[in-house]
Amino acid sequence: MKWENQTIPVEFFLKGLSGYPRLELLFFVLILIMYVVILLGNGTLILISILDSNLHTPMYFFLGNLSFLDICYTTTSIPSTLVSFLSERKTISFSGCAAQMFLGLAMGTTECVLLGVMAFDRYVAICNPLRYPVIMSKKSYVPMAAGSWFAGFINSAIQTTLVVQLTFCQNNVINHFSCEILAVMKMACADISENEFIMLVATTLFTLTPLLLIVISYSSIISSILKIRTSDGRNKAFSTCSAHLTVVIIFYGTILFMYMKPKSKETLNSDDLDATDKLISMFYGVITPMMNPLIYSLRNKDVKGAVKHLLRRNVFNK
Repeated sequence: MKWENQTIPVEFFLKGLSGYPRLELLFFVLILIMYVVILLGNGTLILISILDSNLHTPMYFFLGNLSFLDICYTTTSIPSTLVSFLSERKTISFSGCAAQMFLGLAMGTTECVLLGVMAFDRYVAICNPLRYPVIMSKKSYVPMAAGSWFAGFINSAIQTTLVVQLTFCQNNVINHFSCEILAVMKMACADISENEFIMLVATTLFTLTPLLLIVISYSSIISSILKIRTSDGRNKAFSTCSAHLTVVIIFYGTILFMYMKPKSKETLNSDDLDATDKLISMFYGVITPMMNPLIYSLRNKDVKGAVKHLLRRNVFNK
């Protein structure tokens, strides 16, 4: 591998599934199919939310942002991963690795904050329905979405800048499918306690705080739903937030398992990343964005109605 000097690598080697060519071919096919589903599913949701005027509401505005996020997040890593599966040269430049770290962390942070904002939207819709048009007006929900993106990019810019300034050992093999920030940090020869502290603060602020907001919001939502006397009313109220709750459980369940579980010093310094971590990472990076549009379309009457309406309109126009 090439180095400009003793501390700055020109390129990194992405270990991934090196040494298992049959598995690489299998995962190439599977991930390619999943990536196509992600693009089609999330792209369709974005298109429907734009074309159907009935979906011009805060909930579907946030959902459109979430779908766009999923497309951006997967595009930062999946294409390069697919190329590496078929290539003998599984390398990425230092600048390319930094860009991948920045975009991946920015998208992940933004999604955490956005899911918290979406939970607040559902809380207002169910617990304060009469005040919903006032609280969640366009002057409110557009800045909320913009703030989610801003928080994600600021957090990522700070953490990525600190990581690329680290002193790296001459072992520049990243035991991952992509330039995941924790995997890159483990290669540093310098003290990374400052990086770990800032990451802990960022995790608390941008991951656990939105999660706390989600828990509080859904506790209030469930309490309000249980007070509804009719079963039809309870079912209708729950159906408006069940899709979001399902997405939250999948997303946060995966990310908390990945980043919050305790690791021994030997595990952190080991060259062999635990196979479970790799599978969980792939689940978080591919399956979750693929499931989001399926969950929202299968469990949402508004989306189904919008699809049928657009199909009828296209047939009628023809």
